Amino acid sequence: MSSTSTATTVKPSKANIGVFTNPGHDLWVAESGPTAEEVEKGTTLQEGEVTIAIKSTGICGSDVHFWKHGKIGPMIVTDDQILGHESAGEVVAVHPSVTSHKVGERVAIEPHLICNACEPCITGRYNGCENVKFLSTPPIDGLLRRYVNHKAIWCHKIGNMTFENGSLLEPLSVALAGMERSGVRLGDPVLVCGAGPIGLMTLLCCRAAGATPIVITDIDDGRLKFAQELVPSVKTHKVQMGVSAEDAGKSIVDAMGGIEPAVALECTGVESSIGAAIWASKFGGKVFVIGVGRNEMSIPFMRASVREVDLQFQYRYCNTWPRAIRLVEGGLLNLEKLVTHRFKLEDAVEAFKTAADPKTGAIKVQIQSLD
Repeated sequence: MSSTSTATTVKPSKANIGVFTNPGHDLWVAESGPTAEEVEKGTTLQEGEVTIAIKSTGICGSDVHFWKHGKIGPMIVTDDQILGHESAGEVVAVHPSVTSHKVGERVAIEPHLICNACEPCITGRYNGCENVKFLSTPPIDGLLRRYVNHKAIWCHKIGNMTFENGSLLEPLSVALAGMERSGVRLGDPVLVCGAGPIGLMTLLCCRAAGATPIVITDIDDGRLKFAQELVPSVKTHKVQMGVSAEDAGKSIVDAMGGIEPAVALECTGVESSIGAAIWASKFGGKVFVIGVGRNEMSIPFMRASVREVDLQFQYRYCNTWPRAIRLVEGGLLNLEKLVTHRFKLEDAVEAFKTAADPKTGAIKVQIQSLD
């Protein structure tokens, strides 16, 4: 591709760098592709692609897990791997085949590529694509770079939204997918298990959807305090370690004022938490598992059976970005309070250490490249 075949008005001023891990659990920042020269000339752009100057990226728990543990279920780090999939930035180059995007537009990146041929894709549930390439999931490199090429169709325009809020649309999409499929309705008593970033996103969505009362659980006092400050009307409940799932469920109902939740949105993937949610749920209720857990676990089967508690699961998201953008632009959800720490791209290693250390009180750590 010649240098005249792309519409490029932004000349890269710095080399492209990325945040890497490997099977040895090392973490480092190094040069990455596309190079600054390739970005300027557009030589690596393929049909349907744009080049994005990544401005803000949130660290996900999966990023930390791939670094620390080298795998999540069957997804295993086998080589040098670029992390990151919660990103927003600015279009700096456009392939001639792309008519939907222009240089200078702000976009949030939906971080996958799908085949458009398998049954999930054809039926609109593309999160189940049998041939998906999800950025940052081995062996596909992620978005924690200064420049990235990506299909324009997955680069959602965000207008004047901040890059930080744009990057938060990805974890918000996880929560929105859970809200949609769990069927939370106005006035439903809802339990949210886990006050991490996804749990807190889910809490914000439940409040906006009119659920009441809402109880959120966690093992950490600091996170429960954060949840209370984020949504003052929420009832917080600290999980006691070592108690049975039945007793934990009873204490949740007590925290809800004797009301059994109609829907439990389980955001931890922890066996004991799922068990407690089943014990707490009302007859005909639902436990909807958003969190990622072990390959196999035990559940209180007969409790779920005789109480007709539906147990349902979620894998990523689909068709959520337009809704997420409307919710943030319309002021129904304020995501800014979730960001507790900010680092420059060059300081990404320190950012990951902060995100991985519970003592820091980090909720959402952002890595930025705003210059």
